[in-house]
Amino acid sequence: MARAALSREAVVEIALGLVDEEGEPGLTLSAVAARAGVATPSLYKHVRNLAELRELLSVRIMSEMADETSAAVLGRSGGEAVRALMESWRGYVLRHPRRYSALLQTPDPGLAQAQARLVGIVLAALRAYGMSDAEAIHAARCIRAAMHGFSVLEAGGGFGLPEDVDESYDLLIDVVTSGLGKGSR
Repeated sequence: MARAALSREAVVEIALGLVDEEGEPGLTLSAVAARAGVATPSLYKHVRNLAELRELLSVRIMSEMADETSAAVLGRSGGEAVRALMESWRGYVLRHPRRYSALLQTPDPGLAQAQARLVGIVLAALRAYGMSDAEAIHAARCIRAAMHGFSVLEAGGGFGLPEDVDESYDLLIDVVTSGLGKGSR
């Protein structure tokens, strides 16, 4: 990449490529600078530090996930929407396992807008269940944990038994959707 073309977005794009190729441990400012053909201090015109770059990378990843899950859920409701959401999430993780593992998973002020968009899609998928706001948040947390846990285990090769993993995920979706809207304990 020519120096003149270096921008904040270009730095994030380079970082994304590094993560896809080498995983999150390969993401360093010196590696990004080398890929960009500049000295490491030149990156400081575009990002403050590695922590900010990781934050920008997470915003990008969440935006990609939000675009995909939103498209999957659009026009669906109830169990059909939750199924589409869960399948889309898993699909993203399986296509981009290293990218997903680099995603910051904890609440962060710099990620608030991207996190809110992703959570909003999950809450929209739950709208047909008629839950209170608090019930919807609890359900969203459970769905996120189910999608995240299964997908990370699968992407990491954590399912070694011969049974079809797709069937297992279908069962997980059925378990999740059958438990939604049952009210409080």
